[in-house]
Amino acid sequence: MENRELLREMICALSDNGMENAGFEANQLLELSGIPRMKVITDPSGAVSERAVDNARAYLERRLSGEPLQYILGEWEFYGLPFKVGKGVLIPRQDTELLVDIAKEFLSNFPEGESVLDLCAGSGCIGISLAKYCNAEAVLVEKSPEAFEYLRRNITLNGVEEKCGAVLGDCFDEYGEFSAIVSNPPYLTISDMKNLQREVRFEPELALYGGDDGLDYYRRLLKVHAKNLKKNGLFVVEIGIGEEKPVMEIFRENGLEPSCEKDLNGIYRVVYAIKN
Repeated sequence: MENRELLREMICALSDNGMENAGFEANQLLELSGIPRMKVITDPSGAVSERAVDNARAYLERRLSGEPLQYILGEWEFYGLPFKVGKGVLIPRQDTELLVDIAKEFLSNFPEGESVLDLCAGSGCIGISLAKYCNAEAVLVEKSPEAFEYLRRNITLNGVEEKCGAVLGDCFDEYGEFSAIVSNPPYLTISDMKNLQREVRFEPELALYGGDDGLDYYRRLLKVHAKNLKKNGLFVVEIGIGEEKPVMEIFRENGLEPSCEKDLNGIYRVVYAIKN
């Protein structure tokens, strides 16, 4: 089989299965199988080894079953950094980069090293990004043992061992005072969970489901941690679609006057407040 024939086969299969970015995904899977995209471009009629064909088709079958591309690849980029991902950990998403933008801008105003608490840390993409790009040290808390292993690996992968502390623990426990508290907690409602996209069903429910109305974690996180935020400190969370008003009210109930920001799609995605 030629390089272009295998690429065409994979694109057609993905496209027929409703994958919007079939070309991109096919090339990613070929790369994983040992067939670089540049090789397909420069030598389209080149022969593909039987082993590479078998590997590519095996990866294709996994993708056609609905398994997320990120899990198959085993790594995904967030905020310009690599993060190991796989079964048991939430996949980093571009929407969450807005939260990092806000926290990063806040932390940049402090000449001295500041302390960050990342709750429901998952892969560690938020806390690790802030530790990497800011003069800050982060404590990252994750309850799931499966996700925690990815968190530890990602701290090492990004070379921030001296700036990040990983805690296998409950996000509702107290961990001291911090200059910034950040979180992308589970926020899907019971209705959302019943209508998940096929790929999202592969991700851990623990990282997705936020109670019947999606607000359980915000209620408890603010109640426990707002008092542990240092004066002039930042509390910032990601939210689900349409949750900005109730989450802002929860902030107010806990003594914080919030603001909210829209993501690139014009959806309110982040609620934050600075403690007076």
